[in-house]
Amino acid sequence: MRPFLLLGTRAEDDAADDEYAGFLRYGGLTESQLHRVRVEAGPMPAIDLDDYAGLILGGSPFNASDERKSPVQVRVERELGELVKRVVAADKPFLGACYGIGLLGQVCGGVVDRRYGEAPAAVEISLTVDGRIDPLLLGMPNPFHAIVGHKEACAVLPPGAILLASSAGCPTQMFRIGQHVYATQFHPELDADSLEHRLHIYAGHGYCEPDEVGPIVAQAREDALDDVRRILASFVTMATQVSR
Repeated sequence: MRPFLLLGTRAEDDAADDEYAGFLRYGGLTESQLHRVRVEAGPMPAIDLDDYAGLILGGSPFNASDERKSPVQVRVERELGELVKRVVAADKPFLGACYGIGLLGQVCGGVVDRRYGEAPAAVEISLTVDGRIDPLLLGMPNPFHAIVGHKEACAVLPPGAILLASSAGCPTQMFRIGQHVYATQFHPELDADSLEHRLHIYAGHGYCEPDEVGPIVAQAREDALDDVRRILASFVTMATQVSR
């Protein structure tokens, strides 16, 4: 099978490595099957979409709606935006998680703002009518739980996008463009252990305070998170079949 490509933007090595490990674990992939490019570390290399079965864009400390952006963030958004346009035009299998939904939404003409930010937590996600019949979500219980934590969200879907999932606090939790381009606001790669690790890294950066980490993680451990992990495995299966 062709490998997959993870596009990362986290400057902290431990956060970037933990994210990579999560996509490996729940995607059922080996390191040779999931290449990684850390776009924040330097100019993004030339990427031939045909080299990969599919692309994954993980979370980020960046926000598309940030009023002030560093030169690194400006470059990252420009390079990823150009790549995402190519992905959409080719209907290349793509899964954007958290930051990925904001970037995809903005590039494709949606509205991304701070109306529907969610504090870190495991929340209940409900499938729409379209979500219940979407190939990537077949067999998913409705509702299911997933971990969220974001300052911004896609408030208005891009033209032609299909809404697949929502929650009480955020109406756009997952959408699809074309047949193979997906984005989730929630984190399909996160479990409670990784959530705890990540919150200790980002506590005090607008997501939560250090003394809130314990209760947030305890709540996440109480909710069943096994179901959301099916999404990554389903994406890998779908992309592998499409690329044959």
